Amino acid sequence: MADTLKQITCPACGKEMEKVFIPSEGINLDICTQGCGGIYFDNREFDKFDEKNEDISVILEKLDGKNFTKPSENLTRICPNCGSKMVKNHSSILKEVQVDDCYNCGGKFLDNSELVKIREEYDNNEQRDEDILRYLYQQVGQELAEQERAYAERPQEKTYIRKLFNKLTGL
Repeated sequence: MADTLKQITCPACGKEMEKVFIPSEGINLDICTQGCGGIYFDNREFDKFDEKNEDISVILEKLDGKNFTKPSENLTRICPNCGSKMVKNHSSILKEVQVDDCYNCGGKFLDNSELVKIREEYDNNEQRDEDILRYLYQQVGQELAEQERAYAERPQEKTYIRKLFNKLTGL
């Protein structure tokens, strides 16, 4: 999706967001510089700033030295780009940061300081992906083990579950 060129309102505090040009990426980010300090990323923009090696100096300069209001976490947030309800999701399996995602247009909204916290979780996306895979294998393995115990009396199903478990885990 293309960069949002229209002036938008912060989904957290309702203040007008400032368009901040990021020269290294050639895009505008919407930052709530007069309210809560949140950042709105259009579809696919967030991936350009979530790793430690990616430059966020322009963003940090815009936020530096300002006192921001803390918005209510209980209010439903509406996507400033398309008007759809945003959904809170964890940024990683560490579940330390919740990001507001728009499933309609792909936009993301981060509260003040959440971008820095996300960047501190992992050095790069490869580490994040490895952690996700480990977590998924652990969860799938636990579910399969429970199913195997439940089907212990049924040899045909037990064999099927064992084969599936071995295939998924490489054992």
